[in-house]
Amino acid sequence: MTSILTNVSAMAALQTLRSINTDLQGAQNRVSTGYRISEAKDNSAYWSIATTMRSDNSAVQAASDALGVGAAKVDVAYAGVKSAIDIVTEIKSKLVSASETSVDVGKIQDEISQLQAQLKSIASSASFNGENWLLASTTTSTSTVVTGFVRTGPGSVLVATETVTIGEFALFGNNNGQADATKGVLKDVATIALVESASTATMVNDALQVVEKALSELTKGAATLGSLSARIDLQTEFAQSLSDSIETGISRLVDADMEAESAKLTALQTQQQLAIQSLSIANSNAQNILTLFRQ
Repeated sequence: MTSILTNVSAMAALQTLRSINTDLQGAQNRVSTGYRISEAKDNSAYWSIATTMRSDNSAVQAASDALGVGAAKVDVAYAGVKSAIDIVTEIKSKLVSASETSVDVGKIQDEISQLQAQLKSIASSASFNGENWLLASTTTSTSTVVTGFVRTGPGSVLVATETVTIGEFALFGNNNGQADATKGVLKDVATIALVESASTATMVNDALQVVEKALSELTKGAATLGSLSARIDLQTEFAQSLSDSIETGISRLVDADMEAESAKLTALQTQQQLAIQSLSIANSNAQNILTLFRQ
């Protein structure tokens, strides 16, 4: 039966067209955004995981930036300690020269005094962003370096840090950002003062003992800084690898397969054209009733 009030064929064709248009809109959205799941309504579970992991990845990258700051502090301190070792070694050479009875001890002391002043200058200048690891108020003074960001469980996170006892290798004490020569690894080296006298040889020997002790402590401090620098480098590399892995995991959850979406989009566009044609045919069927009323 054909009815001019209800066109069943047109209704079916229209429903099919609406369904195809909905699928086509979804495919076009996936192609344009690159995401298979871009909103919670697409897949709430995967969207939730991806959103949380993106947040964690941002934190990992921030921790990586903080590692860069820590690496800079370590590098500045290491450069200062290394320069101090060179200068203390030079003082040692001057002391050995002073052991010769024919030399002018006063002039050698002048040179040593200049080297001592340079040690203070190095210690005061080895600052990064206002923090100086070569000046410490006490032997137990510490500083911290961020080493990572860790998710320890659902809703629980931890910023990992490394505590460095800078007082163990600080060159001098800290007096409002200036070197306090009464404290630190080089406090005794800073007080070496040779004078021409019958006991010059004894003074030189005592000073050499002081220098040797300072060199040992400086070498130990440089080794500590070197191992910390190596750890920070490893942690920085790990943070980058971790960030890449998180990005890959998120991609597997929510990214669209562009090859498949392209093929699907082409198929849906073809289906849309056929559905439009089918609706046109269904609408034209009712017009055929007019032929029954023609004279």
